[in-house]
Amino acid sequence: MLDNYKNKFIPLILPVVLIFFWYIITNALALFSSYILPGPLDVVNSALVVIENGKLLTNTIDTLYKVFAGLILASIVAIPLGIVLGWYKTLEDICTFVISILRPIPPVAWIPFSILWFGIGTFPAVFIIFMGCVFPILVYTIDGVKRTDKVLVESAQTLGANDWNILRRVVLPSTIPYIVSGLKVGIGIALMCTISAEMIGSSSGLGYMILTATNLFDTGTTVVGMVVIGLIGLVFDFVFSRAQDKIFW
Repeated sequence: MLDNYKNKFIPLILPVVLIFFWYIITNALALFSSYILPGPLDVVNSALVVIENGKLLTNTIDTLYKVFAGLILASIVAIPLGIVLGWYKTLEDICTFVISILRPIPPVAWIPFSILWFGIGTFPAVFIIFMGCVFPILVYTIDGVKRTDKVLVESAQTLGANDWNILRRVVLPSTIPYIVSGLKVGIGIALMCTISAEMIGSSSGLGYMILTATNLFDTGTTVVGMVVIGLIGLVFDFVFSRAQDKIFW
């Protein structure tokens, strides 16, 4: 029982210590101006303001909408394509060159084209998220298909199963853990892409809120936005880690 409590509270020690020193150098000793480095009390006050006026909730929902939209679209494309490419070696050989060229391109490099194609708003951000998520999910899915137990595949073929039934009943179930891993990587990329896209080509969301607050020297609100993004990432990481624990091994 004591070990369980230790495991739960030990990760909190460093954040508490950091917040304490942060408070000392900002609020207690006032070594920095609040617009250069806001203290914990300044951040709390800013958080109360954006919570009360509804900006935090509205922008958070908007960011989450973009994240999920981009991630879902990327999954719809990457998972079926990854299964097909992982199963049919010839198709993988045909597509590998194009994938190898497009995959290293940073998602933010697509921002100028996304604005030209979709204008300012939600669609450019969703497109950037899609470009950031589709390749990790695709690569993990292809890898998962290739790691399918050959004995199970050969047994299914011996029993007369066609490719469709093998993919559906053997390959897909064994690939799910890898797909979840790809989604876990993708969600982290999606958050980074969303914030970047919102700062440049959007008029809403946490990235837009952070940029606007910074331009107004309201750095307390800037930190609030950053903390919320970190908490969202933490929640997603926890959810996907639990899913991996349930599915893997």
